[in-house]
Amino acid sequence: MNYDLVIIGGGPAGLSAAQAAWEDGCRSICIVERDRELGGILNQCIHNGFGLHYFKEELTGPEYAGRFIDMVGQTGVDVRLDAMVLEVTPDKQVRIVSSSGGYEVLSAKAIVLAMGCRERTRGAIGIPGTRPAGVFTAGTAQRYLNIEGYMVGKRVLILGSGDIGLIMARRMTLEGAKVLACVEVMPYSGGLTRNIVQCLHDFDIPLYLSHTITDIRGRDRVERVIVSEVGPDRRPVPGTEMVFDCDTVLLSVGLIPENELSRGAHIEMDPRTNGPVVYENMETSIPGVFACGNVLHVHDLVDFVTAEAARAGRAAAAYCRSESAPSGDVTELKNGNLVGYTVPQHIHRDADVKAVDVFFRVRAICKESRIVVKDETGAQIAAFLREHMAPGEMENIKLPRVLLDKAQGAITISVEEAQA
Repeated sequence: MNYDLVIIGGGPAGLSAAQAAWEDGCRSICIVERDRELGGILNQCIHNGFGLHYFKEELTGPEYAGRFIDMVGQTGVDVRLDAMVLEVTPDKQVRIVSSSGGYEVLSAKAIVLAMGCRERTRGAIGIPGTRPAGVFTAGTAQRYLNIEGYMVGKRVLILGSGDIGLIMARRMTLEGAKVLACVEVMPYSGGLTRNIVQCLHDFDIPLYLSHTITDIRGRDRVERVIVSEVGPDRRPVPGTEMVFDCDTVLLSVGLIPENELSRGAHIEMDPRTNGPVVYENMETSIPGVFACGNVLHVHDLVDFVTAEAARAGRAAAAYCRSESAPSGDVTELKNGNLVGYTVPQHIHRDADVKAVDVFFRVRAICKESRIVVKDETGAQIAAFLREHMAPGEMENIKLPRVLLDKAQGAITISVEEAQA
């Protein structure tokens, strides 16, 4: 089968990319989704808080996904459900297998990677102790509870303060479970401030910062968990142990972009984001292959995923029309003081854009501070004031074309805290 555009993943990023590409004139589009329905992770996120930026109203996850599913349903986009992508080749062939069509090879002029991300597991962080039942990642527990209808436990301890863990603390409480505590190894929370307030403070669930689980005990099921304080080196401090009698441990210890297909296609990866290296139009190191959403870098709000995916969809549609590609003259974006990474990593100097949106996360909590943008000579191009920044919340700045044209060499984005 030949298509102009093949989109891998039918979650919020894939749906938005398909919609944007269709609106931009691309009429031969296929979405490949491995689940039985479109919507991705949003289908199990039944809480509200979605769509405030994009639709200017508060929606639940399934409502947000439903709007895009309806929009895509009114177009002629071909959707393959229950189909697993086995391989993406550098010459833009997508090899898939499904129960309905068997093994197929889809040839595409352009590809959008929108595979999302997966959770880090107990094995990835090496928690000591026995291996009883009752240890779940927060997303797995969320699916059991919200879609399958299974209650995962009665007395719950949550490790990590990522957004899914915080939301599950509230969800388990509402379902009648006792959430004993949320335990975070870092000295700050990894989730959005609104989730800390709405999910922990409102339900009187304690948050222990600079603490971690040092032992899980139990024979068939979790029986008790040992929590210890950690020092500045993140090693447990002897004598600070607390014992929690519980039957369930939920892990919210980070998300990893799902990039096995990207690596298989030999796309250049960024070790800081665990996602592909991209240009301002979301194009990867392979011309005609674009990436967006959580496969690129982990987002906190789905509204930003939608906007980013729409950029990728429009760029893919332009590529399919064989519009003249930008030249090889590229400005590199680097992360400086207190900045963990930047997306995009490169900007075409002759790109036809009025401004470039740059997304990044800070490495530590920053109070009154300035985001400073400098070029290779040390000349300041732009500065942005922020009252508060935290690693759990993604930041973005807009760099106008006129300022980018003045820059000489690579551009560095750093954070300078205001002196007291």
